[in-house]
Amino acid sequence: MTKHKNHHTALHEKDGISRPESVSVTSIANITQLRKKQPTADELVKGILEHNKTALSRAITLVESTNPTHLEKAMAVINQCLPYANKSVRIGITGVPGVGKSTFIEAFGKHLTSLGRKVAVLAVDPSSSMSHGSILGDKTRMEELVKDENAYIRPSASGDTLGGVARKTREAIILCEACGFDTIIIETVGVGQSETAVHSMVDFFLLLKIAGAGDELQGIKRGIMEMADLIVINKADGDNIKKAKLAKTEFNRALHLFPAKSSGWQPKVSTCSAITHDGIADVWQVVNEYFEMVKDNHYFDAKRADQNRYWLTETINEQLKSSFYAREDITPLLEQYKKAVQNNELSPFAAAQFLLEKYFEK
Repeated sequence: MTKHKNHHTALHEKDGISRPESVSVTSIANITQLRKKQPTADELVKGILEHNKTALSRAITLVESTNPTHLEKAMAVINQCLPYANKSVRIGITGVPGVGKSTFIEAFGKHLTSLGRKVAVLAVDPSSSMSHGSILGDKTRMEELVKDENAYIRPSASGDTLGGVARKTREAIILCEACGFDTIIIETVGVGQSETAVHSMVDFFLLLKIAGAGDELQGIKRGIMEMADLIVINKADGDNIKKAKLAKTEFNRALHLFPAKSSGWQPKVSTCSAITHDGIADVWQVVNEYFEMVKDNHYFDAKRADQNRYWLTETINEQLKSSFYAREDITPLLEQYKKAVQNNELSPFAAAQFLLEKYFEK
């Protein structure tokens, strides 16, 4: 009689791995319970003022929430943090996809933390118009900066907001400032006609470019070029050094064609390599020169005041929009009038007028 050996197939499932003794069941239970517990507004503010990054992250999540029940609590957190805000420099960084924004920000951020500054990066990732999802991969791309104790990286989804910034980026800036970060960097989703809202919430606007992209004179968009306080030509290393220097010359010529800025600042062009870190220190030097000038001529404070007025109206617009679409009596009417408009039974303007009148009845 032949004995059959037991042969394991590729589908054979191995026994599970037992949990190491070093893992405390009690600790896991405590952490799980802590995550379920919702801190009060006062607890969040206390954590933020103590420079607790976990409290800061939870507060930003609360502020970004679209749940109407979270609005009051979020407002309480922001109002309590406001007296501790406005003590930073705010830098907006934009550029086409592939220009190396994340790599540049990591090199720039590491340089700033080496100088003793505390850096918060609010990175805005584009949301899909189909799935409405975002990758939020900036922490992965900035793997060195994310480990720096003097840095904080917060990726957020742009959602349906135009302007290349998340819906609540303005409030997130206030929370980061209250948490002790003296340099706020906002990375936008990219450059386009609607990617200029970041300019209305930062003090300094930096445009990243690459040499040889065929847009040295025209710029990506004239509006973006006019807003830029500094154009940085990235990837100026290896065989690209000569091209980068040529692009710098051409951009300098182009900038002189634009009207003078109300700040009195003449925009500059510099080159750098985020990989080798060549030119990164020069970028910070230009930023410092700008801030010295605009603080001396009081443009800095005037611009901040204008921005606050602008964001008052923007917040009103946002709240009205959210309130309109959240109304239960409006939703069925909206669907009904959408069909009527699609079937050419009613003009979009007449339908909108009726819905708004219905909204303001109560």
